[in-house]
Order: sequence, then structure tokens, then C-alpha cells
Amino acid sequence: MARKTKAEPPKAPPGPGRRTFWPRSLTALAVCAAVVGGLVAYRGASEEPQERPVTVDEASRLALSRLNLFQASPVAVALTAAEGGGVGVRVEGVVDYRTRRGAGRYQVTGANGALDHGLVVWDAGGLGLAPEPAGVDGPAWQQAERVPRQGWSSRTYTADPLDAGLQLIVELGADRPDNPLLLAQSGARWLGRERLDGRDHDRFAGPRAQGAAPDGERSPLTYWVDGDGTLRRATMRMPGLGTPSTVEFGGRDDTAKLPEAPWLTG
Repeated sequence: MARKTKAEPPKAPPGPGRRTFWPRSLTALAVCAAVVGGLVAYRGASEEPQERPVTVDEASRLALSRLNLFQASPVAVALTAAEGGGVGVRVEGVVDYRTRRGAGRYQVTGANGALDHGLVVWDAGGLGLAPEPAGVDGPAWQQAERVPRQGWSSRTYTADPLDAGLQLIVELGADRPDNPLLLAQSGARWLGRERLDGRDHDRFAGPRAQGAAPDGERSPLTYWVDGDGTLRRATMRMPGLGTPSTVEFGGRDDTAKLPEAPWLTG
């Protein structure tokens, strides 16, 4: 978790010369894999006994999923990440894939309860933290608008599980589909079926980019997708941690409007 030291406000998405942890193409790096879109009718309820490669139809829907998420913006999200040593962090907020910006509340907990809480904003280049303004009610995106520019403590992304989870969230949506043939050839796999919130979801291991996972091993990312091609959940395994980071998607939030204040310049 970031230390509350004075720093610059959240930066704009990085240009070509600046390091980014997750490229936008699903096949460029496994952590940018996505989930089912909606080209093909959902299969029947019969269960399959073990994991297998994705079918052509599944790869086609997988390739459209990031576009579906982009078009659903702004989307409610919740991130849960283990920081190690019994410390965990949870972020609840919204992300707009048209601007690639997110805003929410974070809470850090340890073995004895709450350790820290506040507001967080993030984009493709980094994140910013600030205390919740006193006497201001409402959702986090509204509160973030009331925090002055100098009130944000920001940083570029690190290998911290929270940072990796936030960056994964903002990179999952895209304004165009991926190549379904490349997804199928890159090791995406069907893992099973699970019922979440009263709906059936297919569970997929994402594609493996070259060097992201040894041959024969799964991608570190897993996705839960319902019959309409809606991404409900994504998990990411982190090296050295037994508990994966989990992102839950709650669907479109028509009331949300991402704040401008944290990104203002001058």
C-alpha cells in the first residue's frame, strides 16, 4: 500500500517511452486476457469432466469480451488483494474504459482489524491516494472531486498486488476485439462451469503470452463469464502468494461520473 507522502497527482496514461506493466493486446501478455463476448448461443447445462482447449466459438466470444466491457462503461468493480503477512486490501469503485480511469475507496485490514482507509484513483500510468474529505457523503467518485489536486499522493505502478490488480482492471476493456485465432493458439482453456449470483458461468484460463507461463502451465489469469458474454469475475495469481487477487465486476453504473479534479494540471 502506498505511504502517504507528498507526491504529484495521478499521471496521464504513459506514452510509448514509459514502462507499462500490462500491454493492451490479449496475446501480448497473459494478464491482458479477457473473457467471453456474445457471438454464439450459450451451451447447454451438461457438465464436462475436465479442462480442455477453448473451442472456436469460445475463442470468438473471448476475443469480443474486452469490447463488451468497454461498451458497458462506467462499470462497478471490487478488487480484493492479499499483500502478505496477513494484510489484505479491498477497493470498491467504478472504472470508465473510455477514459481508462477509475475511482474508489480502499480499506487495508490485518489480523487485528482495519489498518487504513481512504480514496484511490487510478489510470493506465499509476494511482493516487487521499483521505476521505470530512463531512462529504456520497460515492467515492463524488468525494474524489472534492479533494484538491495537491491532496493526492501518487505513484507509478509497482509489483505490489494492489497495483497489479488496479492496472489489470484498467487494461481489461478495449475499443476493439482481439484476434480469436491467436487466443486459441495461445493456450486459452475451458476449466469448468460455476454458478454465481444465480447464473451459470464458464471458467476460463486466459491465453499464455510468450514467456508469461512455461509450456503446459496455465495462465496466471482466470475468468468467469456468463451466457450473455458478461465478465463477472477475474482472478490473478501473484508469485509467492497463496491467495490470488480477485476482481468482481458489478455491471454498468449509470449514475457514475469519473472526477476531473485528481487529473487537473496547472
